[in-house]
Amino acid sequence: MNSQTALTTSDTTTIKRVLIGIFIVLMAQVLFVAQDVVMPMVLGVLIALTLRPVVRFAEKRGIPSGISAVLIILFLAGGLGFGAYSLSGPVTDLISSAPETGVRIRAKFAEYRDEIAAVKEASEQVETLAQGADTPATQKVVVQQPALLTAAASNAFSGLTTFVVALILALFLLSTGTLFYEKLVGILPLMSEKKRALRVIYDVERQVSRYLFTITLINAGLGAAIGTSLWLYGMPNPIMWGCIAAILNFLPFIGAWAGAAAVAATAMVVYPTLGAALMAPAIYFGLTMLEGNFITPMIVGRRLELNIVAVFLTLTVWGWMWGLVGALMAVPILVGVKVLCDNFESMNGFGQFLSGRPVTEHPDVPEEGRTD
Repeated sequence: MNSQTALTTSDTTTIKRVLIGIFIVLMAQVLFVAQDVVMPMVLGVLIALTLRPVVRFAEKRGIPSGISAVLIILFLAGGLGFGAYSLSGPVTDLISSAPETGVRIRAKFAEYRDEIAAVKEASEQVETLAQGADTPATQKVVVQQPALLTAAASNAFSGLTTFVVALILALFLLSTGTLFYEKLVGILPLMSEKKRALRVIYDVERQVSRYLFTITLINAGLGAAIGTSLWLYGMPNPIMWGCIAAILNFLPFIGAWAGAAAVAATAMVVYPTLGAALMAPAIYFGLTMLEGNFITPMIVGRRLELNIVAVFLTLTVWGWMWGLVGALMAVPILVGVKVLCDNFESMNGFGQFLSGRPVTEHPDVPEEGRTD
């Protein structure tokens, strides 16, 4: 009887795990297929969580949440619109001059041209010998890619549509205050469940909004520092580089390298020597390393410290599903999931995996299996 009971419990656990796996796969498929609908909603929720401390601060001073939400969203939309319009010229010039920049960079490395040509010639000879002299000529089909400006304009229009929908949703969430939470909790049947759910929702909102608001201010400060430093060094369009740095810093690992590479490509054209050109990306990368290793951990604290493996996997998955916007939202989403796991005992194991803090208690393993 006991063996049958143990077998039934084991089977139930296995079925639960299989169902959870199927649910995760189906959810990922829905998020991928319906990204045009779901992505603005998620972005709107994240914007609302980021601005929630500002609305709460205004409420404490007698300003209704509806009025403060409208003013904040209008100010945000106007500021972003003005910034996008001001930076459209430099960004357009940067994109359109990309082929010319590539030619100039190759000219910088002219001393290596002979070695590269020799390697290329040897590669062509090996390919000719492998194909043989009697092999008929193969017709090459060249697929013409759209111009960089056309592709950038298309992506910009799609991103603008997503952002407008997200701002409208954020406006509704901010203006209604806690009404959305109360309606969501009202679905639960028991009062004890309602109280617990409301407590969990408030905790998730408080932690995620604090994280997003703090990270946004840190990234803005980093962008100002990088823009000022590059301006002092003589780089053109330092404001544009500061804005790019602030946005890319939402991307762990990739953002710092991508920004430094873009600065290096431009600096190769601006400065006459290779050493002077490499100083600009060194300034960019050095400031991002200072922020990532010292400033952010000190300000954000260890409670929301994340596992670097989980961050990398999350960034990869969301970037694959939703592109650049998904990659920018990956870490905030991961923070929300971690805070949610910390509030449910059944999910504490997964929350420990997402956490970057060391495990304080050892699992039940034999003494000889421990390393301390």
